Amino acid sequence: MKPKVGMWIDHKKAIVVTVNDKGEEMQEILSDVETQPRRSGDSPMKGHYESRQVPADDRRQNNFTGQINIYYDAVISSIDDAEAVLIFGPGQAKDELRERLQSRNLNGLAIVMETVDKMTEPQIAAKIHDYFAK
Repeated sequence: MKPKVGMWIDHKKAIVVTVNDKGEEMQEILSDVETQPRRSGDSPMKGHYESRQVPADDRRQNNFTGQINIYYDAVISSIDDAEAVLIFGPGQAKDELRERLQSRNLNGLAIVMETVDKMTEPQIAAKIHDYFAK
């Protein structure tokens, strides 16, 4: 039997639960994504030099994109040969991950999406267990 995977995900962390013949395995994947990059240098800034201390928007966006790609690759590697994936969470991360999974063309992988708020690890495991028990 191929494993079934459920995950709660946002931009900071993913809780991945793999259900297979042997039972359930839970894994936490943390991201290094910094959504609000900090200014370098002294604070508070004074004078006309403040703009030199703040990175350009495109550089910040490129940094964010690079970090989020590494994070999503780590999450995708945790669902290697899954038969079905349940992805749920509060924000955009679940949609971004689904797009990334679909672009990889993972041979008939069934992907189900749900929007939920923050959950504890036991709640996440119970939701995934109940979903795949159907």
